[in-house]
Amino acid sequence: MSQIHARLAGVTRVFPGSAGHGDVHALGPVDLDLARGEFFSVVGPSGCGKSTLLEVLAGLQTPTQGAAAFEDKPIGAETPEGVGVVFQEDSSFPWLTVWDNVAFGLKRTALSGAEIETRVRDALAFMGLKDFHKAFPAQLSGGMRQRVCIARTLVLRPRLILLDEPFGALDQQTRLLMGDELLRLWRETGATVLLITHALDEAAMLSTRVGVMSSRPGRFIDLVETGWPRDRDSRIVADPAFGAVTARLWSNLRGESLKAMGHA
Repeated sequence: MSQIHARLAGVTRVFPGSAGHGDVHALGPVDLDLARGEFFSVVGPSGCGKSTLLEVLAGLQTPTQGAAAFEDKPIGAETPEGVGVVFQEDSSFPWLTVWDNVAFGLKRTALSGAEIETRVRDALAFMGLKDFHKAFPAQLSGGMRQRVCIARTLVLRPRLILLDEPFGALDQQTRLLMGDELLRLWRETGATVLLITHALDEAAMLSTRVGVMSSRPGRFIDLVETGWPRDRDSRIVADPAFGAVTARLWSNLRGESLKAMGHA
C-alpha cells in the first residue's frame, strides 16, 4: 500500500473573469504529497487559494491544469469514497435533532439500521454529544454545533479528513480545546487530516507539517516540520520550541500577506 495517501501534481486553478475583467489565476502550480496518517495544515494570506486547494482534493473543483489523486486513484468531479469534508459554516440542519443530523449521510447508504445506530451512537460518544442526542442545533453552543458537523463526517469513517477553517467562528480558548478533540480524533482513527486555517498557533499546535502558501496565485513557499510527539495536546503551546515554529511561519507569511493587501 502506497505511503502517499493523496497527491496534487502541478495543480493550477484559473477562474474565468467577469465581463470586462481578466481571468483570475487563483492557485498554483502546486505539488503536494500527503503521507498516510499525517496531519497537514495549510496557512496563507486571504485569497491565496487555500480553500480552492482543499476543494480540488474533495472533488468539488476540477484543476485547470495538473491532476489530483487519492489512494492512487484520480479524483474526479465528485467527492471520492473515503474522503470527508468539514467546512467553517455551521452546516447542521436546524430542523433535525443532533442524532438525525449525524445519521443524515448514512441513511443514503446500504447500511442496515442496526449498523447506522451503532455508528451514530459511537460518534456521539466520541465527540462528547451522547447526552445531547435529542437536542436541536439552536440549543447548542457554537463549539458543540461544530462537533455535530465533525461527528456527521466521522460516521462515514473517512480515511482522509478535509477541514476548511472549522473553528474560525469560535473564541480562542474554545479553539484550543476543539484542537485537542481534533488531535484525539486523528490519533484514534488513524485518518490523514488536511486543515485549512488562518491561525498560525492552531497550525503549529495540530500539525505534523505546515505548508505556507504565497499570495495569489497560491503556491507553497515553505513546508515546516513541527517535530511534535503524536500524543500532544494544547499544552504544547508552552513548549519553548512552539514559538520558533510560529515565528518561522510568520516570517514566511508576513511579506506574502503584505503583497495580498497591495502593500508590497
